[in-house]
Amino acid sequence: MTTSASTRSVSKIAAIATAAALVALLSILGTWATQSYFTTISRAEERAIASVKIVASHVSWIHQMGTQTVRRIDDALRLTDLRFDGNIRDMDVATQGLPTGVQAYVVDAEGRILYSTDPEIKPVDITDRDYFTAVRDGQTEYASSLLISRLNGDQIFVFSRRIVRDGKFMGAIMVSVPADITRPIWEMVDLGGDYAISFVRDDGMLVARYPLPETTLDMSGYILFTKYLKEAPAGTYRAETSPMDGVRRVVAYRRVEGTPFVAVAAADYDFLIQPFRQTLLMLGVVAIMIIGGAAVAGLWILHLLRAQEQQSAQLAKALETNEMLLREIHHRVKNNLQSVMSLVRLQMRGSDGFEALNSRIKSMIAVHEQIYKHDAYAQIDAAELIRAVVCSAVSVHDAKLRVEFDLQSQPVSADKATALALLVNEVVTNAIKYAYPDGNEDNLSVALTAQDELGKSLLTISDEGVGFDVGEVTPGTGTRLVDGSVRQLDGSYEFHSQGGTRFSATVTLV
Repeated sequence: MTTSASTRSVSKIAAIATAAALVALLSILGTWATQSYFTTISRAEERAIASVKIVASHVSWIHQMGTQTVRRIDDALRLTDLRFDGNIRDMDVATQGLPTGVQAYVVDAEGRILYSTDPEIKPVDITDRDYFTAVRDGQTEYASSLLISRLNGDQIFVFSRRIVRDGKFMGAIMVSVPADITRPIWEMVDLGGDYAISFVRDDGMLVARYPLPETTLDMSGYILFTKYLKEAPAGTYRAETSPMDGVRRVVAYRRVEGTPFVAVAAADYDFLIQPFRQTLLMLGVVAIMIIGGAAVAGLWILHLLRAQEQQSAQLAKALETNEMLLREIHHRVKNNLQSVMSLVRLQMRGSDGFEALNSRIKSMIAVHEQIYKHDAYAQIDAAELIRAVVCSAVSVHDAKLRVEFDLQSQPVSADKATALALLVNEVVTNAIKYAYPDGNEDNLSVALTAQDELGKSLLTISDEGVGFDVGEVTPGTGTRLVDGSVRQLDGSYEFHSQGGTRFSATVTLV
């Protein structure tokens, strides 16, 4: 190899080593970034899950407040004349303890207001509202979706109850709850960023949300109802686009037991992902520093290699001269020894010591002829290795097997010998353990042959046992060991189970 070629080889090796180190470092940074991302998402989901539990408990309380209030009012009106006389009566006694903003109303069968806790009440038509029509048409209690109040224009939702006297519909009791009752819950969970909490009726209609929505929403066709609630009563998912405002969020949901509602806590994805982005920025800076350092180091190495190339060229020239002189010396020694042989042949032919002396001189010549020759082989005989492994396996398991070998002697490199031994041992052991469950003495065939394809060998191990269904094999340690061993041997394998089991693998041994 010339000096220039040697330097190029060193340069190539240095470049490959530098690139490998760079790739390794970048891989570590990439792995770190990936783990950081999944950790951040996991923490976001945990926060959303904790928040939705809080929302669900408050929704349960709101439901109890609404339903218990309408029932309490119904009990208080048992002995009351519910005919409309043009006056609106107060019912503070039956509605004590209601939260601020929650109002109760009693209407007759025509929807006219009989009782109210609202001091600013005025006549409005509610006969088209679902909370009235539902109980009028026979439903005992009802919870409405999000509505706009006809009294003050605020967002509300209503609990209503049917009033029946002597089997006749006499009117309805309504408890109107402002939608912003959810604000304290929203402030309590404090998920940060553009987050939201809400609860939805189990038919998909939005009941209340904070921040307050611009309009009501039917979510029955949304993925929460079409997929996730069908799979589990509680969980999390990532909403790339919110159906309300288009914001990307991490959503936790939970059915509220004992109510017709589903509680939702939606965390702002972009806000919660900020720790990961900060980590990613830091890793990017580190990566740039590493790449920059590698570039500078590469340039410096290139400079050193060029200087070394010049020195190597000078040394190579001197070495070439020395080698020429050395070859001349050995050539002259060989010629001198041949001259000595000629003289000995002339002076000692027929003498008793001639043959012995002649042999010794030939040996000296042979030494000089072979002085630069050197052969070194480091290999293992695959056939001997396989035979030893099979015999060892049979002995260890005390198996009653007649093993038939058909092994071609082939070299196997040291780094692949272990994989080959493990593969043979695993397949033979499986045959010993499972092919002959009755323990009878039977046959096992092991063969190794060279293939036509360059560098490939065919390994086959066959038994005449009970066989097995290849499609029903459950992956386990043995299967993974066979897979891994064949991959290390750069090969492929398959099992055939008909009249016994036959394992065949095409592998590369060197």
